[in-house]
Amino acid sequence: MKKLITILVCAAWALTGRAGDPEKSVIQILVFAQPPAWETPWRSEPVRRQGGSGFVIQGKRIMTNAHVVSWARQILVRRYQDARPYVAEVEFIGHDCDLAVLTVADARFFADLPALEFGGLPKVRSTVVTYGYPAGGEEISYTRGVVSRIELEAYAQIGNRHLLAGQTDAAINPGNSGGPVIQDDHVVGVAFQGLQGLENTGFFIPPPVIQHFLKDIDKGHYEGFPHTGIRLAALQNPAYRERLKLPDNDLGARVDAMLPISDTTQALKEDDVILQAGAFPVASDATILYQGNRLGAALAFQLAQAGESVPLRVWRQGREEAVSLKVGPYSGDKATGYQHDGPPRYFVYAGLVFTPLSLDYLRSFGRNNNDTAHSDLIYELYYHRLEHPETARTEPVVLAALLPDAANANFGMRSRALVDRINGVRIDKIDDVIRAFETGTNTHDVIQFVTDQALECLDHAEAAKANASILKNYAVTKDRRL
Repeated sequence: MKKLITILVCAAWALTGRAGDPEKSVIQILVFAQPPAWETPWRSEPVRRQGGSGFVIQGKRIMTNAHVVSWARQILVRRYQDARPYVAEVEFIGHDCDLAVLTVADARFFADLPALEFGGLPKVRSTVVTYGYPAGGEEISYTRGVVSRIELEAYAQIGNRHLLAGQTDAAINPGNSGGPVIQDDHVVGVAFQGLQGLENTGFFIPPPVIQHFLKDIDKGHYEGFPHTGIRLAALQNPAYRERLKLPDNDLGARVDAMLPISDTTQALKEDDVILQAGAFPVASDATILYQGNRLGAALAFQLAQAGESVPLRVWRQGREEAVSLKVGPYSGDKATGYQHDGPPRYFVYAGLVFTPLSLDYLRSFGRNNNDTAHSDLIYELYYHRLEHPETARTEPVVLAALLPDAANANFGMRSRALVDRINGVRIDKIDDVIRAFETGTNTHDVIQFVTDQALECLDHAEAAKANASILKNYAVTKDRRL
């Protein structure tokens, strides 16, 4: 499986109508960021310095990548060949599309800085230029490359969404993120990530994604890209098509599964065959043709703004029907992607630290986050809700850490264990953990884990008595964050 890595890169090209001074609108960005520590969720990681780029757009604003400014404590921006730093703030941020818009309160910053203008989706095999401030130097770097493909690509910032992206062989290096990719004096992309293990391969966010983001924030807040939750299956087997009485025209992909999104489940049924989505005929391999590129049919829904409806032609029970599907963002799978909208939730009881299971938590394991020893966590996060939705937990909870104390001295389970029940209460979410402990009336608290169905106990009175001192000893300011 290809593993995408987010790389901090930057580029800029100011469009002034003259070829001699494109660098004027290049913005160098310096960020002091402090992400949370997901395995010890009451703490934060040390502040780290990271670099990136941005460029001036209409409205005296700066566009950059979301990952450049994620978890920022301070953002400093510098103009081309100007030593003075200015303080910037995030105005809007979209982690699903890895884009952000910054503002600078000091009006002097934008003096004589022209805004860049956006072009259209570049053609495959055409040439583009990336300008930026890659790591290892303070001056702008210029790289030229060819657009090698346009496709739906996994966006590393969010981790569980595929959006339209362009690939180029221009050298995009750490420090270039957030800068524009230029063609014919227009921005045709924002450089944002690379592919681990490959040299001279970089990805850029293309104009359709950029314009979708800008249109979204025009209403004063960012909603996100639509996610219908539809899984389409190719329908190329002649016998299967004949069984469904479908014409032999190589059109139509079958609805194989759907997430529990009300608008989707009201408009579609499993085994419906989608013949057309919006303006795009859907081929039998579940793709559409978009500006000369054969792409996944999901793009037809992503082009719509949240709250809009996409007209569909479907084949249902032997005949063609017209339906309308209202689309919007989906948060039901939030834990399977990287979270950037707040620190992790947790609850500490007698030195036992509980937190919701998430991709961020798994990532805290380092390179061993897919180790077979943690297969039960991976199954619970990704597959349980798909295979057995009737028994899946709303918010699976793990024992993230154990803070050693006399009250838990004989507790055998140390961490990284999925919680099943506490005092007989099934744990579907973090609130159940609190309720199970605080309403317990027995002399002992009994915790059952999914891992090997292990059972552990605490003396209820001793645990309650020790809780305050444990928090103090380990500098945990509060026993919970919900």
